[in-house]
Amino acid sequence: MKAVRFYGTNDVRIETMDKPTPQGDEVLIKIGGAGVCHSDLHVIHDGIMGEDPQPFTLGHENAGWVEATGNGVKGFKKGDAVLVYGPWGCGHCKPCQQSAENYCDHQSENPYGGGLGLNGGMADFMLVPSSRLLVHIKDLDPIVAAPLTDAALTPYAAIRRSKDKLTSDAFVVVLGIGGLGHVALQILKATSAATIIAGDVTADKLQLAKDHGADFVINTTDDDVVSQIQKITGIKKAAVVLDFVGIQPTINIGQQVVGLNGDLTIVGLGGGHLDFHAMAVPLGTRISTPYWGTRVELMEVIELARHGKMKIDIEKYKLDQAHEVYDKLLNGKIKGRAVLTP
Repeated sequence: MKAVRFYGTNDVRIETMDKPTPQGDEVLIKIGGAGVCHSDLHVIHDGIMGEDPQPFTLGHENAGWVEATGNGVKGFKKGDAVLVYGPWGCGHCKPCQQSAENYCDHQSENPYGGGLGLNGGMADFMLVPSSRLLVHIKDLDPIVAAPLTDAALTPYAAIRRSKDKLTSDAFVVVLGIGGLGHVALQILKATSAATIIAGDVTADKLQLAKDHGADFVINTTDDDVVSQIQKITGIKKAAVVLDFVGIQPTINIGQQVVGLNGDLTIVGLGGGHLDFHAMAVPLGTRISTPYWGTRVELMEVIELARHGKMKIDIEKYKLDQAHEVYDKLLNGKIKGRAVLTP
């Protein structure tokens, strides 16, 4: 089978491998689609996997059909359409038992999951180590559904943290209308009545924000971006700020527009620095850096998609185009989410 393999910093190869055979509780998935994420760029270019990583297949947003199962698998059969839950924990600690493998007690001791230290889904087939990591998607198309595992699950989990503050009289600011941000807008529209202010740097991204329900859009490169937002929110400012970029300019904006007792949620891994000191943010502000979401939340995301309340804009490419796609992603030329298909 063909696979997109990571061998070390700036070393990605497309090569042929043997097709795995599942044993025990393992499940072999015939991949329909594998999403391409900005986190992949951090893996490829930033050396976050260490100085001498073991080679692995990229791709942590994966969906497809059950191809074969080990003799210990129950609840799945050949041909079932499934998503692969992305963060793989130990499966036994308290967070894992609560379906929050994204916060596994043993995360520091193990690879994060398939495509993040272990073999992922940018391949014809993917071997999933346990059936607990699969979720049925019923009538959803795996090619379209693959990014739900991160591009939808991550903003959904971040938004759920603030559900008590997303009331009809509240303002929420969404910074970065890319792969995660354009989905966050749809989730907000489907699950809350808050007024949405979206910010990005290009006209096409601002149009994308309008298309997906933003009540106001603002170019975040404008010198008066903070005053523009505050003119909309008034003196109480934003109850929730969702930063899907995480670079210094967006963090600076978030600090200035979040209100008293608000939520400043930084999801993006852009490397910006939050200079925290007394009065750096309004009193009562809750600062959080959520990571992915739970399996239960993924099930809820799937139902939003199945009922037509959320749709990820995707661009489809073949596995052989992986290098081209990563270059486009690096240069901001992907609208929505790119998906590689075998």
